[in-house]
Amino acid sequence: MNGFPRVLLKAREEKEIAQGFPWVYENEIDAVKYVAHDGSGVKTVALSEVPVADGTLVEVYARSGTFLGTGVLNRASKIAVRLVGAVHADVIMEDVSAYWSKKVRDAVNVRRLQFSDTESCRLIFGESDGIPGFIAERYVEYQSGNVYLVVQFLACACEVFRKELLGALKAACRPFGVYERSDAAVREKEGLSKTAGWIGPERNDVIIIEENGLKLCVDIARGQKTGYFLDQKYNRLELRRFCHGKRVLDAFSHTGSFGLNAAAGGAREVVCVESSEEAVAQIRQNCALNHVRETLSVRCSDVFDVLKEYEANGEKFDVIVLDPPAFTKSAKQVQKAYGGYKEINLRAMRLLNEGGILVTCSCSYFFDANTFYSMLMHAAMDSHCRVQVLQKRGAAPDHPVLLGYPQSEYLCCAVCRVTGRLPTDKRTS
Repeated sequence: MNGFPRVLLKAREEKEIAQGFPWVYENEIDAVKYVAHDGSGVKTVALSEVPVADGTLVEVYARSGTFLGTGVLNRASKIAVRLVGAVHADVIMEDVSAYWSKKVRDAVNVRRLQFSDTESCRLIFGESDGIPGFIAERYVEYQSGNVYLVVQFLACACEVFRKELLGALKAACRPFGVYERSDAAVREKEGLSKTAGWIGPERNDVIIIEENGLKLCVDIARGQKTGYFLDQKYNRLELRRFCHGKRVLDAFSHTGSFGLNAAAGGAREVVCVESSEEAVAQIRQNCALNHVRETLSVRCSDVFDVLKEYEANGEKFDVIVLDPPAFTKSAKQVQKAYGGYKEINLRAMRLLNEGGILVTCSCSYFFDANTFYSMLMHAAMDSHCRVQVLQKRGAAPDHPVLLGYPQSEYLCCAVCRVTGRLPTDKRTS
């Protein structure tokens, strides 16, 4: 042994890891081997008895003895080991700064193939880029061109390499400011406390970026997650082709990005519905920035209530966008979420004119694509509509999907068309 503990998996638990899955759950571990410091040789003990600190590098082996990779141990989490590489631990620790610098450079360079340095985008997407739990987004200020980085350390596996990751990211991007948003509840499941604030000099919390030719206000300190949802960039752009001269409803509008793209696509009227007063204030600010206040109006209301109201009043739209927050954050809540997604989609289908377009989304990996499209089928059936799916879309390419890791393919976005109404007369001939 090379001095690093060896995590030994139970029989047949290596299959998913061999396919690319980067997590080892505590119930998949049979035992751990380590070299005793007292010189008494190699010991084999249960996971809970290993005399090393959480945050230590460990090597993962199949029951057969096959080496699977190196990861970071964390017994405070149900994910006991998050893999960080397919090399042995001593190779990583030989020059730990160089190891993480290469990971960061590789991730940043992949984005440079698809995004210019003047575009805002996600630079690092956690496990998909081989840096578990670490999120880094670049926001480019519209007028100054200053680069702001927003980072999240969401797991022990990246927290223990904080210095190396930040150093590599700063070297690759030379940011004007770095803001940390490690304030997500998932940190507590990792045995970590929440934290947020500027790393280094304090800058403006609120900046203006440009996306798809639109100016957008981003609150990097108080906005949801990292301040803005970059993953829908090209889905918003695609919306424009369906909006010229149309009446558009943008439900769960957040800061109005879909609605603004609809207006930019030539919509004659756009109605944004959002329940958060803070988000509504940002929608209005974004409207002013893009001079669309005559086209776009905002309602601060619950979307479920508004959809019911519009249906009762016989309102009709040509295009409807549904981009709700995740209705489920665990596998146990999928059935409950199914009902919520189905309700908003069937009501939206009823509100659309014949030939109308529905752009509908789900952003929870627990609510996978099969479940999502099954829900749409049943929503169409219960709304008595014929519905075509014109496009099946996902997140922008700065959110790459890691094969074998379904959690990285979390966003479903369907562009649908209501082609007609089904007969509801139950009489028989």
